[in-house]
Amino acid sequence: MPDTTPDPSTVLPALPALSAQAERLIELGVHEIGGLSAEEVRAFAAKAGGDGDGALLAVHPDRAPASALTPLLRRDGKPGFVVVDMPDVDEFAPSGLDLPDAPLYLVTGIDRGDHLANWSPDEALPALTKEDRTPLVLTEGIHWVLQQPEALERNLCFMTIGSRLRKPNGTVDARTPALWISNGTGRDGRERRNAPKVGWCWWNNRHTWLGFASTTGRRG
Repeated sequence: MPDTTPDPSTVLPALPALSAQAERLIELGVHEIGGLSAEEVRAFAAKAGGDGDGALLAVHPDRAPASALTPLLRRDGKPGFVVVDMPDVDEFAPSGLDLPDAPLYLVTGIDRGDHLANWSPDEALPALTKEDRTPLVLTEGIHWVLQQPEALERNLCFMTIGSRLRKPNGTVDARTPALWISNGTGRDGRERRNAPKVGWCWWNNRHTWLGFASTTGRRG
């Protein structure tokens, strides 16, 4: 792995209050995607109250898959998109971690993992485990950027290696999901330059501009 000693990740502004996050999800129609009423989302946020300060409000991926959430992302007025060679994006499921068995839950202590930039997923995962952290799943990363667009910056984007795809033969696909900003090249198309992008990277590859987003815990 890289020889450099990791520095702390860039400190981002605090997430909005849970009540504001609830309203944001309702405004975007995420509650309808998840088969929830606006009242249910508001009630969950209100019940969590002060105990949820600094946490991210997320809809379970079984209710709101990545393919439905990604187009809701915005940057420079451009919608988010999934790369064309990831038509199976919703088949990337939580791996090595358990999500709360609830339609709505909280993700605490989120960090972008800038200090792990230029590490491979294979190198970063044990480092996160040593820090008592677990990687974000893809839908949690999308929820984060929906609530806090500045979490996605040029040269400071992130992987969500908590989501992996298991093949029919039982092996794990070498692709790992990530969120970054399109350069408008190749099959992305020039019209998508600067748009938020869900794509993938190889499990053993390093990228100087991708950290590893993680959390200290989740609760329903």
